[in-house]
Amino acid sequence: MTLKDRIEADLKEAMKAKEAGRTRLSVLRLVKAAAKNREIDKRTPLDEADYLDVLAKEVRQREESRADFVRSGRTELVEKLDHEVEILRGYLPEPLSDAELDALVEEAIRTSGASGPGGMGRVMGLLMPRVKGRADGAVVRQKVQHHLGGS
Repeated sequence: MTLKDRIEADLKEAMKAKEAGRTRLSVLRLVKAAAKNREIDKRTPLDEADYLDVLAKEVRQREESRADFVRSGRTELVEKLDHEVEILRGYLPEPLSDAELDALVEEAIRTSGASGPGGMGRVMGLLMPRVKGRADGAVVRQKVQHHLGGS
């Protein structure tokens, strides 16, 4: 079952269940709308990687908002966002551990033949498709910089 099919099936299930909090229903509707907008922008149907990007973007947006709500003392909104992120993460693959990510970075550096900060683009080009949806791009970039000696 594709990610799109799984989201749509869960959306139908949430509508039928008339969930008390309706948080799951609203999150799934937002994901479906975001995917549809991405599909319109792209002008082609989305593949699994595109759906992972949409989900990761939704998680990132909520995590950024969460930091603002924590600073302003809005605990009820922090809890709501935490619940939404939990729902979204249920559709993402298991995140990579630091050790797994380090191993992938080292392998990408060996494969690309990069030896300094100038090889950053080649390493990132090899690495990002392999970690899509499993690691944040900023974290990956920092690890690559560290391994290439550019930090």
